Amino acid sequence: MIARLAGRVEALEDGRCVIDVNGVGYLVHASTRTLAALPAGGIAALLIETQVREDAILLYGFAEPAEREWFRLLTTVQGVGAKVALGVLSALSPRELIAAIHAGDRAALTRAPGVGAKLAVRLLSELRERAGAMPAGTGFAPVLPPPGGGAAGDALSALLNLGYRRPEAQAALARATERLGQEAALDALIRDSLKELAR
Repeated sequence: MIARLAGRVEALEDGRCVIDVNGVGYLVHASTRTLAALPAGGIAALLIETQVREDAILLYGFAEPAEREWFRLLTTVQGVGAKVALGVLSALSPRELIAAIHAGDRAALTRAPGVGAKLAVRLLSELRERAGAMPAGTGFAPVLPPPGGGAAGDALSALLNLGYRRPEAQAALARATERLGQEAALDALIRDSLKELAR
């Protein structure tokens, strides 16, 4: 079973992406939250949940362990398949999901595609006891530091020294690198990353 993939993000599509690992492109389904954190054309790592069916082997990717744990829990509820579970995780972060379940907030759950009023009630009743033990998430970002350091590595170090958290700094730097190119100068990378972080 595949548990983790690290490689270049070759394509980002609605509900899925292609991760190139040493020349092999893996099609990975993911929440919009995870897909938004991936740098198009950049290097990323995803935690993977593999599902084997008679007609297909499907990969589901997650930016953080909490999201994968919630995916596993959600799919134990009757009427919740992988697609609906990803829809819930697209609409609500693990922390928001815990809060919604504890508050009995049906409206929050029905914002997720594929979740109607009946399914929302079932989710609330079946998960109320177990939600407290579930992880709320740490904000882990799937973007890896650029290999070999260089200007991008120095820029990341500068951002961390300015007090930014690693996940935020890596995501901003990935977007800046995507815009400016791999050969961008250190000062340009830092300036552009700071603009990203200010948004």
